Amino acid sequence: MATLEQLGRKPALRVTRYFSVDFKKKKVDELDKRITTISDICKEYQLSATAVYKWIYKYSLMRKKGVKMVVEPQSDTAKIKALKQHISQLEQLLGQKEFELEFLQKQMEIASEQYGIDLKKKLSGKLSSGFGNTEPGTATK
Repeated sequence: MATLEQLGRKPALRVTRYFSVDFKKKKVDELDKRITTISDICKEYQLSATAVYKWIYKYSLMRKKGVKMVVEPQSDTAKIKALKQHISQLEQLLGQKEFELEFLQKQMEIASEQYGIDLKKKLSGKLSSGFGNTEPGTATK
């Protein structure tokens, strides 16, 4: 296999980059406060995730305190916001149903006055004969 010298190319110089301790601490602090994510830091500064995890291991206050960070797919605030939105939708539906109920009751009152008939059911009335016990041998309707 041909080497770079045989092909006439010069080898590319590898640029070594150094980040200050303050910079690393600042980025780890942003991670602890959930201002940014590891992938954002990797993309922005062209770093490997391994390097960022080494920074976290070395400089994170959460790590030193022994706090384990649990990452949830949806934050509590987002859940609360979604639940509040759902509650407001349900309240709106309830208001519409109450309006419909009042409208129908008013129509029944107007119809009762106009035709002179009580359209509302009276539950205090006597039960019909179909609900009682029947004697054996008697015909039922």
